Amino acid sequence: MKSKNVKRRGNQEGTITQRKDGRWEARMSLPDGKRKSYYGDTRDEVQKKMRQGQRDVDAGLPIVGEKQTVEHFLLFWLENKQHQVKATSFVRYSVQVRKHAIPGLGRVVLSKLTAQQLQSFYSRKVTEGLSPTTVKHLHVILHSALDDAVRLGLIPRNVADMARPPRIVHHEMQSMDDMQVARFIDAAQRDSANGALFILAITTGMRIGELTGLRWKDIDLDKGTVQVQQTLVSMAGKLLFTEPKTRKARRSIRLMKIAIYALRKQRIWHLEQAMQFGPEWNKHDLVFANSSGNPLDPTALRTRFFAFLKEESLPRIRFHDLRHTAATLMLKRGVNVKVVSEMLGHANISITLGVYGHLLPDMQQAAIDIMDSFTEEL
Repeated sequence: MKSKNVKRRGNQEGTITQRKDGRWEARMSLPDGKRKSYYGDTRDEVQKKMRQGQRDVDAGLPIVGEKQTVEHFLLFWLENKQHQVKATSFVRYSVQVRKHAIPGLGRVVLSKLTAQQLQSFYSRKVTEGLSPTTVKHLHVILHSALDDAVRLGLIPRNVADMARPPRIVHHEMQSMDDMQVARFIDAAQRDSANGALFILAITTGMRIGELTGLRWKDIDLDKGTVQVQQTLVSMAGKLLFTEPKTRKARRSIRLMKIAIYALRKQRIWHLEQAMQFGPEWNKHDLVFANSSGNPLDPTALRTRFFAFLKEESLPRIRFHDLRHTAATLMLKRGVNVKVVSEMLGHANISITLGVYGHLLPDMQQAAIDIMDSFTEEL
């Protein structure tokens, strides 16, 4: 039931009404006979919005009426979002909105969109074959857009608050044992195509995008360090360079001797390629480029990785599991979890503990064994 606290205004100025949910709504008539609503938490807020709307009408500016569709608003939202986020984030938003959200929800009137419609939309996308992870990202984008619609007074509340994206089934973490790691490294040292990349992956725990985005200027072979300064991502069928997502992801990593040796061999091969094809070859200064000197496609790299594992009779694991293997090797050998967290580029140590906490009991036993040996010598 609406509140009796209603303020009626003059001709074509509209009314202000308190809603059932306690928020306020201002409605005004537009010159074309349509109605426009503004929403807010207080009477003053919606009154100011309506007055601004009236000033826009008087100035001849276009005012979107209550029949604005989800498509119309999302296109407006994208236009403004372009100047607020990183280029790669905007491309991801644009692809999700244009490929999925607009075809599925675009014709719905924005003010009439319901949580039930969103829920059905998510379920339909999963049924059509879209992964739960992608649908979850789509939900996050729509939630952000509808938050802005609430802020602009276009809708009274964000219905995405009440919709639930599908549950994401996380892949079980796998890591190679010591014997498999030894075989992997031995085979990688003999692989002239991708061996150096594989060795760097399993000895540093770097992500695939960090490896494919790595430049020679980020490496100091004399000091034995690598600086993670950019990543390569695949977006809308294009390969784009972007900055690491977090401050901790931008990091310095010490290199093992076998990694330094592999990178020196990689450097020699690059110099030979440059002499053969000219300075324009590998214009991005990439450590790991394809034969044409262009960035490595992560999808193609994963395919080569699986072929490498099969050829060497090693267990089929994801490329990302090389990162887990690196972390497991370090933790099982007593490397401080904070150091491991920093090498992996985790935003905080809690993430590292959450992923690898199951290894801590074994580490505690190793610590007790060391202390037992100490006390027995007293």
